[in-house]
Amino acid sequence: MANPESYRPKTGDIPRDPGVYRFIDEDERVIYVGKAKNLRQRLQNYFQDPALLHPRTRQMVFTAVRVQWVVVASEIEALTLEYSWIKEFAPRFNVMYRDDKSYPYLAVTMSEEFPRVMVTRNAHRRGNRYYGPYTKVWAVRDSLDQLLRVFPIRSCSAGVFRGAQRSGRPCLLGYIGKCSAPCVGRVGVEEHRDIALHMVRFLDGSGEELISQKKKEMAAASADLDFERAARLRDDVRALEVVAERNTVVLDADVDADVFGLVVDELEASVQVFFVRGGRIRGQRGWISAIEDEDAPGLVNQLLVQVYGEYTGEAATKAQATSVDDVDHTSTSALPREIWVPTAPVDGAALTAWLTDLRGAKVTIKTPQRGPKAQLMETVKTNAAQALQRHKLARAGDITERSQALEELRVGLDLPRAPLRIEGYDISHTQGTHQVGSMVVFEDGLAKKSDYRHFVVRGEDGQGARDDTAAMDEVLRRRLRRLLEPTQETEMPKESGEAGPDRPRFAYRPDLIVVDGGLPQVNAAQRVVDELGADVTVVGLAKRLEEIWIPGEEFPIILSRQSPALRLLQHLRDESHRFAITFHRKRRSASMTRSALDEIPGLGPAKQAALLKHFKSVARIKAASAEDLQAVSGIGPAMAGAIVAHFSGNSEGKLAR
Repeated sequence: MANPESYRPKTGDIPRDPGVYRFIDEDERVIYVGKAKNLRQRLQNYFQDPALLHPRTRQMVFTAVRVQWVVVASEIEALTLEYSWIKEFAPRFNVMYRDDKSYPYLAVTMSEEFPRVMVTRNAHRRGNRYYGPYTKVWAVRDSLDQLLRVFPIRSCSAGVFRGAQRSGRPCLLGYIGKCSAPCVGRVGVEEHRDIALHMVRFLDGSGEELISQKKKEMAAASADLDFERAARLRDDVRALEVVAERNTVVLDADVDADVFGLVVDELEASVQVFFVRGGRIRGQRGWISAIEDEDAPGLVNQLLVQVYGEYTGEAATKAQATSVDDVDHTSTSALPREIWVPTAPVDGAALTAWLTDLRGAKVTIKTPQRGPKAQLMETVKTNAAQALQRHKLARAGDITERSQALEELRVGLDLPRAPLRIEGYDISHTQGTHQVGSMVVFEDGLAKKSDYRHFVVRGEDGQGARDDTAAMDEVLRRRLRRLLEPTQETEMPKESGEAGPDRPRFAYRPDLIVVDGGLPQVNAAQRVVDELGADVTVVGLAKRLEEIWIPGEEFPIILSRQSPALRLLQHLRDESHRFAITFHRKRRSASMTRSALDEIPGLGPAKQAALLKHFKSVARIKAASAEDLQAVSGIGPAMAGAIVAHFSGNSEGKLAR
């Protein structure tokens, strides 16, 4: 590794102009690309005291052996060049957004003499029309089947089309009415293109006008007793309605926007984008990316550069385009008028100017705060969160990655064997009240939920522990004491939060204990292990930089953000946190919703439930007379009198008469 001081350029040699810079390693590979409004100011940040740099940035500057830069005329040119270099060199230290899958599209090849409708996953070609992407290929195929009933345009490949021309016989679709058979001259070039144009107009708009027209024709055919034609028109209407329903109207018809949702954890970012054209959701895409120390504005900035950089070099999308052969605002492959993001990007003004230049018309970057637009933003964010969860579950189910993670932990923590059983602990409370602890168990890299445990933290005086460290001490002592009695089958105290028999599996010795926190928490946990003689390895995972702390060590272990071991530990920590929070909320909710009925002697849960079911609220019970109370099953004269007396302030109680 090179010392950054060995290749640090002289401050006076670095221009103050906008530009793009590259860090290059000893193998002449570009490892990082960045842009700056002021190159001197930005590059100086990389050559400060290494202790002040983020670990990932510190690793990058020590991996590089030189830095180069190019001065450009403006920030817009810098954005364009940065995107080009990132696409060309794929630098390992840049955040790279990649599609989480290859989505199918419905395409209409308006660039051909006889336009064809088809399902495709290939790159978009200029002059064709694309609709989607669809999340399921069956959905787009079903839509195509419905559309061909109404718009019988060619859907066959070029080879099949030429074969039909030579033989003079159409394919099966031509015989069943789902193709107008231009291959054998049933319709001419212009007539076939006109059918294709009608399909495009239907897909671009809401479809309501055409559906209404078909319904009128159906009614007219029925009035003329032409029931066969009326039945065909009825089927056409149903087919069009099925396709139209898939593009739900969410906003006004003049809204064209790309709506981005972003969800970030400590290691990865999940991005979803909905394409809204004409007020309808026309498609959806998603990305999963590893991240480093970027904050949300920085991530949004890089996302927009990489997503819309592909438009560089393409024909500008003109807002005034009117021909369906043009790339207009109704296509999801075109730049929209508005881009909605969860937070404003770092270089908002420069990005807006750059996108406006690419589109050839004004582009606005917005962050909706209220109303239907904000609700749609929340929906997109929910999709991003679910995509990230699915990604984590899929990765956790990968036996190769799990094995690699366990082996990395064995080597990194110098364990005698791979930690097949790992236990994670966390503490949750509200300003010191309702303290609870959680224990989650991972065996062979997978969560074993049957072994999860809750703990109610009591403290020395029964009022809870002094702080999180003391609470963790109590939880670990109660857990590790079980290791000293591995064969007992005693009943555990109900109030401990560990209700149920002490099954033998609870006495299994963990290979590794992970606590949430840094050096103070892990040292406290190690003291418990030493005092009880448990002989278990303990580590802590600090949330800020995902550092792994070992008891007694001055410095933590820093794993790569792409490390399977770090991902496994993060999953364990997040699961223990979720489990603790869930139990804490349950206890807090129970304490906050205790009813005034609990204070009435002799009024148990069943009678309380009966009263609440009858009167609907405690307020109505308070206002009820003794006679009204006795109308409830299980409430006799004595209990009714006690309830009336309790709420009237007469503690002696009186029998109802």
